Amino acid sequence: MPKDIITPEDEQKITDAIREAESNTSGEIRVHIESNCTQDVLDRATEIFGELNMHHTQLRNGVLFYLALDDHQFAVLGDAGINAIVPDNFWEDITAAAVRHFKQNNYGEGLAQGIRMAGQQLKHHFPYNAQGDSNELSDDISFGD
Repeated sequence: MPKDIITPEDEQKITDAIREAESNTSGEIRVHIESNCTQDVLDRATEIFGELNMHHTQLRNGVLFYLALDDHQFAVLGDAGINAIVPDNFWEDITAAAVRHFKQNNYGEGLAQGIRMAGQQLKHHFPYNAQGDSNELSDDISFGD
């Protein structure tokens, strides 16, 4: 079970990184962690993206960090508004940074670093707007089986 591996300290580190990143952008970041991924990791991340209603953000600027712990599968998936403007290697760079931590079983720090990296790009392309910005999606980690 993911909750057996992700400690409360990891959860706090991850949600703190989400809140920090989202304080500077209108972008929305979610994290989903489960044990197994029995299909292509991007297909599964796309399913979760839909289940979490991440495509419902006003600017289509949601980012999902998907991790299947037992199967060592990881994907970062951005919505259409983000994919249209971030650099070509954006998702690969975030994935590489996170995976370096994952290889040492440091999932909380890996996810937090990736979230902070995503937040910097989101801040650049989707700056926070104090007038009309709201937290459109939960900052809590969602867990699967």
